[in-house]
Amino acid sequence: MSQTRILVTGGAGFIGSHYVRTLLGPLGPDDVTVTVLDAFTYAANLANLDPVADSDRYRLVVGDICDAGLADRLMAEHDQVVHFAAESHVDRSLASATEFVRSNVLGTQTLLDAALRNGVGRFVHISTDEVYGSIAAGSCSEEQPLHPNSPYAASKASSDLIALAYHRSHGLDVRVTRCSNNYGHHQFPEKIIPLFVTRLLAGKKVPLYGDGLNVRDWLHVDDHIRAVELVRTQGRAGEVYNVGGGTELDNRGLTGLLLEACGADWDSVEYVTDRKGHDRRYSVDWRKAHVELGYKPQTDFAEGLAETVAWYRDNPGVWGRAVRPDPAAGAEAC
Repeated sequence: MSQTRILVTGGAGFIGSHYVRTLLGPLGPDDVTVTVLDAFTYAANLANLDPVADSDRYRLVVGDICDAGLADRLMAEHDQVVHFAAESHVDRSLASATEFVRSNVLGTQTLLDAALRNGVGRFVHISTDEVYGSIAAGSCSEEQPLHPNSPYAASKASSDLIALAYHRSHGLDVRVTRCSNNYGHHQFPEKIIPLFVTRLLAGKKVPLYGDGLNVRDWLHVDDHIRAVELVRTQGRAGEVYNVGGGTELDNRGLTGLLLEACGADWDSVEYVTDRKGHDRRYSVDWRKAHVELGYKPQTDFAEGLAETVAWYRDNPGVWGRAVRPDPAAGAEAC
């Protein structure tokens, strides 16, 4: 049986590692091999890949997606790319946008060039609902004009447009997904759910921006990965697919649920100055993915949130200490 060789960028991060664990796990396809390419910046963790470390279908390469020579060499060895690698924290982009433009825009373009030169058959580009900007009512379809407001969102919108341009100009099979806010185990504790959970479990206060009424749609990482795999295997070249979770909550409501789950009360909450340009509400219309691919979120939010809190409570050694690769222990350094 022939194997599909998949290059997964950012495969040591929260969502990318979940994708790798799923593909190489007992319920994943048995006709794929996976190479993880990751630079191991602050949010990546080698421990995220421990469950697949002994698989003969797994390989780890430590390197930068902006390294054109490395990208060429890896693309020549692979059939498909699933591109998760990105700088992804809005607050960090507000403090300094340079690395976001470099990684998200230049890095994506470097990978696309290498994929085109080496005849890669499929390139799945993972993006975000933040490219649409804030929406007061309704939900954004894939045809909605992009209106990013933060440097992070602008860098992702730029990478989306570049990726789709390679399909239209060169015929490269590019497929783009735009997901809502992910949550689940193994997430680096800077995003609101893991940040609040880890601080509350430690008896610390949590910061709530502004009036706390900014609304997000919550997507369990299991459902996101299921959607990505549907797009990879059944999606159409040149298309964008929104991926939603079906649970819209404002941050104040989410905070109340987290306080209850962690055994804390509202005395643990500090209202802080709102983030610059803080988008009020995101919402994506994911009917296209449902109609074309059969996608539907399956994780009940209450159950998913409880499982997430339990994981952070039970695994402080995983999320509290980042493990970096040692080339002498088998990681390929580039």
